[in-house]
Amino acid sequence: MFTIGCMLIALNGTLPPIVFTPDEQRRILQHSPVPAPPDDPTNDWDHNAHAARFGQSLFFDAGFSSNGQISCASCHGPMIAFTDGVPLSEGLTIGSRHSPSLLNVSHQRWFFWDGRADTLWSQALHPIESSDEFGSSHNAYVLRLTQTPSYREAYERLFGPLPKMEDRERFPLEAKAGTPAWNAMSSQDQHAVNEAIANCGKAIAAYETQLQSTGSAFDVFAEGLREEDPQKLAALTHSAQRGLKLFVGDAGCRQCHSGPLFTDFEFHNIGIPTGHGGPPRDSGRHGGIAHVQTSPFSAHGPFSDESSGRRARRTRSTIQSPEHWGAFKTPSLRNLTRTAPYMHQGQFSSIEDVLEYYNTLEDMVVQDHHQEAVLLPLDLDESQLEDLAAFLRALESPLPDAALLSVPTSPLLDDSAPLHVAPSPPAEPSEP
Repeated sequence: MFTIGCMLIALNGTLPPIVFTPDEQRRILQHSPVPAPPDDPTNDWDHNAHAARFGQSLFFDAGFSSNGQISCASCHGPMIAFTDGVPLSEGLTIGSRHSPSLLNVSHQRWFFWDGRADTLWSQALHPIESSDEFGSSHNAYVLRLTQTPSYREAYERLFGPLPKMEDRERFPLEAKAGTPAWNAMSSQDQHAVNEAIANCGKAIAAYETQLQSTGSAFDVFAEGLREEDPQKLAALTHSAQRGLKLFVGDAGCRQCHSGPLFTDFEFHNIGIPTGHGGPPRDSGRHGGIAHVQTSPFSAHGPFSDESSGRRARRTRSTIQSPEHWGAFKTPSLRNLTRTAPYMHQGQFSSIEDVLEYYNTLEDMVVQDHHQEAVLLPLDLDESQLEDLAAFLRALESPLPDAALLSVPTSPLLDDSAPLHVAPSPPAEPSEP
């Protein structure tokens, strides 16, 4: 496969070279590089720079929450890989799950730990009416857009006129989906508000699509493997190289953590002890399927820009079963050094804690229904665990451009954007 053969360099004169077989080299190269952000055919604006600037302003604005203090950035802080560093997310109240990182998030198939959103733009809408997060309403959100001149201008340049929200009887601020106040609104007014909300989600998703983090020490090493470049191969320490050999070999990590994002994008029940110490009560993927299939903001819903495409078919065809109960999405392993604590309730505070669980499966919660049949204790010694941790730390990459890490000076990218710009049709995406 390579003229170097099945060897790697020694990092100094005293250490023997670490040998990777051709099969191990092939597996390693499947993890790098991270591809360009995929197109989302359900969002015509996902690569639109003007939409991204507007979405960035919305992302950092706490004024859309009921107390004026909670924004998307409250749970997705830029300097800690767009997470919040606590076990359970904190909005108006403490939530029930840990906030996952938004770095490289546009590559995901499903969103949230339970996959209750099937597009990035629909994910962005969930906090608005959640009592744990923004505690607001869609009507209040759209009203604030109409009352903020820069937001109104940015929105209408992209999407056209906003609904006329000044009539509070017609658009009551307390109206939330499923409430009597919302149900009393006309179907036309409900659609107009939801369309505006969906467009804001699409703008936020356009911003989040720019949150790419690549170029880790591992990526440099993989590039060196392709190019047979000794200097690039030296990007990984000797310990990290041993850990990489375990990762693609005996440790079996690739069964769930595959591909450039080190995730299979799917859901598994691995018996993690609950953060509250009692028996599991979070249904995970089981409840997520029910939600995404009935949401008006799903890929097959009326606000999708491709409601009969691949994503829509995937959502429609997903069958809910008892095996989904308590299963959660496989997280990416990139940038682990910034995203502690780990797991869906932040149960483990360090990489070592996570590895110790997999090594022993101590305190594993065994449920009556389906459990991951492939999950067995790793049974590694201490030095092997240290090497595996060294490799996982080598997956840290630089943060995105500094201009993306804070609120922009204006929701308008410039003053020359014409009103109601129609985006170019996206290319047909490849299945991740």
